[in-house]
Amino acid sequence: MPTPNELYDQAVDLRDGGDKPGAILKLEEAVALDATYAIGHGMLAKLYADLAESDKAIEHAKKVVELEPDDTFSYTALSVIYQRCGKIPEAEHAKALAYNKQMGLD
Repeated sequence: MPTPNELYDQAVDLRDGGDKPGAILKLEEAVALDATYAIGHGMLAKLYADLAESDKAIEHAKKVVELEPDDTFSYTALSVIYQRCGKIPEAEHAKALAYNKQMGLD
């Protein structure tokens, strides 16, 4: 049975070959094996946003923030996903959270 890292690598190859749905399947398998696999959730957020599946994109981006609450980039990525999904107030809020984290204001 492949590890989450191996599944991630397979997903990257599929994505790079233009098979985003195939990449999503590999990543969903990876996060099913390890629900705390933040990098997998992050790529799922991006791929779902690319395929205009906003709810799933946001769900996975929020999971990354939950798993890595002290990582400024997690909030920045969430902001970008919100923006791409047309949720501007939420994007601005996530951006502010990222700024506060970066400046040590949280």
